[in-house]
Amino acid sequence: MREGYEMANVLLIGMGPTALAALESLAEKFHVVGVVRDTDDAVNSVDPVVARAQELAIQVFSDISQAAIERLVSCLKPDCVVVSSYNRILKPKLIAQYPFVNVHYAPLPRYRGRANVNWALINNEPCAAITIHQITPDLDAGNILFQRLIPISNTDNVGDLYEKLNALQRKHLADTIARFLDKYEGIPQRSEEARYCCSRVPADGEIDWTASSRKIDCLVRALAAPFPGAHTYFQGRRLIIWKAEPVDTPPCYVGRVPGRVVGISKSGGYVDVLAGDGILRISRVQFEGEDSTSAAHVLRSVRSTLGLRTADLLERIQVLEEQVAKLMGNRR
Repeated sequence: MREGYEMANVLLIGMGPTALAALESLAEKFHVVGVVRDTDDAVNSVDPVVARAQELAIQVFSDISQAAIERLVSCLKPDCVVVSSYNRILKPKLIAQYPFVNVHYAPLPRYRGRANVNWALINNEPCAAITIHQITPDLDAGNILFQRLIPISNTDNVGDLYEKLNALQRKHLADTIARFLDKYEGIPQRSEEARYCCSRVPADGEIDWTASSRKIDCLVRALAAPFPGAHTYFQGRRLIIWKAEPVDTPPCYVGRVPGRVVGISKSGGYVDVLAGDGILRISRVQFEGEDSTSAAHVLRSVRSTLGLRTADLLERIQVLEEQVAKLMGNRR
């Protein structure tokens, strides 16, 4: 490894929405020898990371497999490999050969693992965080090189938090890597304080209307764009809830059906829906395959109930049985 950090060679591995901030920060201080990024989900010309890399004359490597990364690191021999969003655990043999540093949007040692920003919102945490740490064989367990917390407001959604955390990464990542290359070892984590988050899949975003209005609100904000959205069901179709908020000082319902629409404002475009304890005011919704629209455009009756109920499922089964019987009759 060269002395100091001036014009050190850095390889960036970045798959998610954090990679652009990482690239722009690193490019100001180092020679970025390449960006590893899966471009299958976006046309290269519209992927902001690929577009920025092209502007900076940095090569993009689209094979994100472990084997491809091992070959690339062995070929390029970077002074440091920076990971900013990668959904696989790097092999101990590889990270033992070169310095690896990870950008993790959580207050390590708490919230190790996956979907940390989403989980912070879902769990109604007061703060989110960015942690830059060395990569070791144990999951998110290396020495902390930099950490900064930011408060989470009652109106922040996951996109807002990513924007704030990306700004911190853009400002501090390059300087942190510079200190690391100047032999700063960081602060060891207290492993006994470690807490973990599992990965999430779209099906995990189904709303439980018996939960509190605040808990449902947290889920909606945690799954806002660019994530797939919290969802429920209406008339047998999946309905995404994009924007909602708890109603302050709602009327007290002693006869309560969670998920039942209890108020509609055509002028405001919103509907009020009973949760397990209070009322959630829903503003924007979207049926799958359609454009988003005001909630009042879809939910037009106070007899409507959101969510899958036994009666709905039985009715759907009956319809399907009738359709099958009709098809069988036509074949005779």
